[in-house]
Amino acid sequence: MTAPALRTLTTDQAHASIDKLTVIDVRTPGEYASGHLPGAHNIPLDQIPRALPALKDAASRADLLVVCASGARSENAAKTLTARGVPATTLTGGTNAWAQHGLDLHHPQACDVPKTVWGMERQVRLTAGIIVLLGLALGLLHPAFQLISAAIAGGLVFSALTNTCGMAAVLAKLPHNRPRPADLDATLNALRS
Repeated sequence: MTAPALRTLTTDQAHASIDKLTVIDVRTPGEYASGHLPGAHNIPLDQIPRALPALKDAASRADLLVVCASGARSENAAKTLTARGVPATTLTGGTNAWAQHGLDLHHPQACDVPKTVWGMERQVRLTAGIIVLLGLALGLLHPAFQLISAAIAGGLVFSALTNTCGMAAVLAKLPHNRPRPADLDATLNALRS
């Protein structure tokens, strides 16, 4: 049996129907706090399984639009939801496309997430760059250390080919990228009601 085709909305389509959609932002809390679609609920990608009952409730009342920065994480989340019987649509190009079209992003006024939290793509670039430089520097002591840099290069190629990112999954587990349990519980309660 083949999986159902992934449904997508363009920025114009999403903007035209934003009031009729339940928007789920699957980025980290820091990324979400830096600006998100109006009315979006933050449920990080790795919390989707925990949020499944609340998402089913929400999907019974309105169509789900899953968003992230560029569309890769939201595509993974939408596939997960669809496979579990929850219809979900993604925003082509994510919040980056939304902002590039000149549409407003909501910025929480009172948010405990520091403004200095970088987006996940920026965190990945920094981490990969540091590890590559470290591998090259240690390679001056012994050539075998250059394998560290080669491993990161291979991981980046694999990431591009599969549209996944293992390093982002690891970085998402750092404390500054995690939702506080009370925040996630409040979001799940809001989706249920």
